[in-house]
Amino acid sequence: GSAVGIGAGTARLAASRGAKVVVSDMNAKDGQELVDAIRAEGGEAIYQHCDVTDESQVEALMRAAADAFGGIDVLHNNAGVHESSLSKDLTLESMSRDTFEKVMNINVTGVWLCAKYALPFLRASDCASIINAGSTSSLSGYPQCQAYGASKGAVMQLSKMLAVDLAPDSIRVNCYCPGSIHTQIVDNFLAAAPDPQAMLNTMTQTHLIPRMGQPADVAELVCFLASPESKFVNGAVWTIDGGSLAWRGTLDVLGMEVKA
Repeated sequence: GSAVGIGAGTARLAASRGAKVVVSDMNAKDGQELVDAIRAEGGEAIYQHCDVTDESQVEALMRAAADAFGGIDVLHNNAGVHESSLSKDLTLESMSRDTFEKVMNINVTGVWLCAKYALPFLRASDCASIINAGSTSSLSGYPQCQAYGASKGAVMQLSKMLAVDLAPDSIRVNCYCPGSIHTQIVDNFLAAAPDPQAMLNTMTQTHLIPRMGQPADVAELVCFLASPESKFVNGAVWTIDGGSLAWRGTLDVLGMEVKA
């Protein structure tokens, strides 16, 4: 999931700090353009096409990374999808099982598969780190977010379980939970809302830092979790949400009133 959005921002920042980056996505056009940009800035990068729900493609991705750069030190599991990008039917009554399962397969099973096939290479690293993309919906409820929220809750818990299981291999596993970050997935979510402006208000007016986040904001945290500077951080869940979950919102953002 590194051709655009948080993934692209992270790949670019990591490369600028000396990382050898494998840009992986199903979006070959933007992925290759990002690689070209990184190289033009003096960084090292390659593009490898991958659908994270396809086990053979995931295995090929990890082998390609190791072949290109001699191993794998960091796995950033950032590929994700929201149901609003797949369908306009977002209620419990209307959403299809296919939509729900596709979200879960990309957002959860994809994380598990990437960790599974990166593992042999991470074991050989002296600074191994897996960083998984959660969401504030890992921790809190939102309207029209059943599949996405369930998947991101699972990613948060999977991160903790992997941290426990991989501790004997000295592989750290952490999860970050962004708030509203200006990416295509957020734009799609807003476009699918009955009242996009009201939904935007719901997403941003709870921020104590009064703006939508940018991919570069999250990239700074991911690069920290990838680096030796975070060597005592493991099994942690990091919110990066502009303070959104630090306080309680009110029912008016849902168009509701308090009843006597």
